[in-house]
Amino acid sequence: MNNKWTRAAIPALLLHFSIGTVYCWSLFSKDIGKFIGWYNSETDTIPQLEWGFSLAIFFLGMSAAFLGGMVEKNIHKSSLIATICFSAGMAGTGFFIWYGGNHQHSVLALVGIFVCYGFIMGVGLGTGYLSPVKTLMLWFEDRKGLATGLAVAGFGAAKAIASPAIQAMMGSGMKLYTMFFILAAIYFVMMFIGHLLLKKPDGWVEPTKKDKSEGIIATIKSKGWANYIGIWVMFYINITCGLALISQEKSIYICIGLAGIAGTLSLVSAVFNAGGRLGFSAWADTLKDRNTIYKLIFILSIVFTGATIITGGIKNAANVTAAGIDIKNIALVVLVLALIFIVNAGYGGGFSNVPTLLSDHYGMGNISAIHGITLSAWGFAGLTGNNMASLIVKNFGKGIKLSDGTTINPTGYQNVLYATIALYVVALIMSVFLVKKSDKAIAAKKNK
Repeated sequence: MNNKWTRAAIPALLLHFSIGTVYCWSLFSKDIGKFIGWYNSETDTIPQLEWGFSLAIFFLGMSAAFLGGMVEKNIHKSSLIATICFSAGMAGTGFFIWYGGNHQHSVLALVGIFVCYGFIMGVGLGTGYLSPVKTLMLWFEDRKGLATGLAVAGFGAAKAIASPAIQAMMGSGMKLYTMFFILAAIYFVMMFIGHLLLKKPDGWVEPTKKDKSEGIIATIKSKGWANYIGIWVMFYINITCGLALISQEKSIYICIGLAGIAGTLSLVSAVFNAGGRLGFSAWADTLKDRNTIYKLIFILSIVFTGATIITGGIKNAANVTAAGIDIKNIALVVLVLALIFIVNAGYGGGFSNVPTLLSDHYGMGNISAIHGITLSAWGFAGLTGNNMASLIVKNFGKGIKLSDGTTINPTGYQNVLYATIALYVVALIMSVFLVKKSDKAIAAKKNK
């Protein structure tokens, strides 16, 4: 049983299927707000509580950046830390939901959720995300992109897999805090099994201190700072733009007249997210320069975003009034859906190609540490992406309150696209002019 599937692929999926559930936040966040007394009924929002998810993504990036060296040295220690922190954070969130239910509008309950769901789970996310990546690339040396894409696709697909179970538990009348305790137990078992199975190939010998030259900084400097900055910034922009659109996704579905199938469409977008992680990374394995995939992602995103801006797709696809919403242009509805699905696929593909792009440029010696530092871009994007979109929606356009009490802002959602297309253009420029050809691409050109 000592092979690449049982020692790398399966444990990676067990870890990523668990930690990817962090994206289920939108399923229960408003219910938590209502249960603990932090809910604004006039605007149908939970402005204070939303920081729980933002902090989780921020600490994911920061823990990956600061603990990447530890992951490099000992994947068993890091995967165990991930297991304990993620499940403990989930259980702690349940405890503070229970406490908040008995102490309405409690600041302690709010801060407790931030600490547990944001910080503790965030550390579990960062270490759990990193732990299997290098191991996968070592076992699947000839198909690194496919291997890492498989695991990262598990992270993206986790929401689609967990959502029905979470919705079923919530619909059964189960208390929210009880659900969190149950999830904590389930994910502890899954991640602990993954931790026990995860193992590097028997023949792999870690590079010595001398082989690593002067460490991570020297490795990055060997290709020039501009090259690394280009990779970091284009990764950051891709996540920021993805989160900006994904955070408004459900409201956009309602806005274009598809409220009745919004749940199904969210599932489809999750499939595109996961498919992009696997498909773009597998495709990149066949290319001489893996950076070509990023150019493709940014060009597709610019084209579809630009087309939706020119046509006013989001605000013109349907007649929106307080009395209801009627679709008036099927072509625009299709265009908006295509935009959402393409952005989801590119968002996922950007994640799965980062570790292999870095390994092509900097080698395998310090890959976990360099990948960890690069994931700090994810942490900062977690603070800026959805908050940027919320700020634009809040300050531009006018909210329309529907008969069911839901408030939407078609002009606001449309205006988010002006910010994302500008950022996508910057990312494309970075990809074309700052990111150099990798060692793999240069070697392939010489061998022609």
